[in-house]
Amino acid sequence: MISNESIIKDPSLAPSGERKIQWVDQHSPVLNALREKYLNKESIGGLKIGIIVPLEAKTGFLATVLADAGAEVVVTGTGPAYVQDDVAAALVARGLRVYAISGVSDDEFRKYLEKVLEFQPDVLIDDRAEFVRMLHTDYQHLLSKVRGASEQTTSGVTRLLAMQEQGVLKLPVIAANNAMCKHFFDNRYGTGQSVWTAIMSATNLFIAGREVVIIGYGWCGKGLARRAKGLGARVTVVEVDPVKGLEAWADGFEVHPLEKCASYGDIFVTSTGSPHAIDTQHIEQMKDGAILANAGGLDDEINVKGLEAIAKEKREARRYITEYVLPDGRRIHLLAEGFLVNLVAGDGHPVEIIDMTFAVQALGMRHVALHYDQLGPGVHDFPKELDEEIARLKLKSLGMGVGSLTKEQINYLHSWR
Repeated sequence: MISNESIIKDPSLAPSGERKIQWVDQHSPVLNALREKYLNKESIGGLKIGIIVPLEAKTGFLATVLADAGAEVVVTGTGPAYVQDDVAAALVARGLRVYAISGVSDDEFRKYLEKVLEFQPDVLIDDRAEFVRMLHTDYQHLLSKVRGASEQTTSGVTRLLAMQEQGVLKLPVIAANNAMCKHFFDNRYGTGQSVWTAIMSATNLFIAGREVVIIGYGWCGKGLARRAKGLGARVTVVEVDPVKGLEAWADGFEVHPLEKCASYGDIFVTSTGSPHAIDTQHIEQMKDGAILANAGGLDDEINVKGLEAIAKEKREARRYITEYVLPDGRRIHLLAEGFLVNLVAGDGHPVEIIDMTFAVQALGMRHVALHYDQLGPGVHDFPKELDEEIARLKLKSLGMGVGSLTKEQINYLHSWR
């Protein structure tokens, strides 16, 4: 339905979304603390900001903070699986422009992304480098209108670095994902909690004692493995990087190729940013009742089409669980159709974690909007002083703080003698 130039499912859902956004507001001390000093009319008032992030309540609050500072904000989700229609309706009721409806076709959703770019935003808050890639392919005529972007994800930064290496990246982009207050907390602790919360809610099964296989040991994989161990599971890590594999061993986990542990795992969770981390040859080795979940940066980390091809039948076992029956009768249970399980079968990362992530995104967007001329095209680090300020604000909200070095200590640390 089109409402106030927006495209959403149902404006009457707004009260439900509004309650969700208000809850986030109550638990976002960092973003609220940034309003006066950084996210105000003097610094971002009048900016046109395009946002593509999974569209749920925390995204809604970020968009509201920016709009309250006088920015013109247009919002979409990262795909039809990642839209909460009540939050979209609440944002429209608050006067923001939204193009997002859950459950539509991928082609239809692509049109919503196009509408955001046609709005000609000055700056972008991007996810998986979706907008930046579109601007460098089918929408090059709009490229000159955009000052730059801030990128949220590991997979997005990887794509941007590939563009930079090939000499085709024509915008400055802040690697928000690489900020310490993002990946240390969002990727590790946020992923660890939200993914296992979603898996447990979807399956209603006991985790302790089960064989859990974590595929990928980046920051997200570390959080997933640690949380699984805390729940009492026996954990095996799958890696292709020998150093990360050795790190997983030092952290107390078994480390094996997936070909070796596919036959004994009970629950498999991907976190790689690569397609087909779980492929059909692995699925064919799995035991009856194996559970597959994706927590990574791509929607096809599990080869769902391949699973469909080798299964003789499928059915809905529970909400968010599709049961595939293999020719010999073994049952494979796929969560959230292979999409990000914590966003489809849950509400994503905890509010307090995303408060820091979106503080990074908002300040990264602001930095590139104000300094794009000096930055120039390329992938740029998030400023260290802003990273540290976010950490201090978070500690202050907890009633804590850090000390400082004495003059003598500073002199010692900066002296080679």
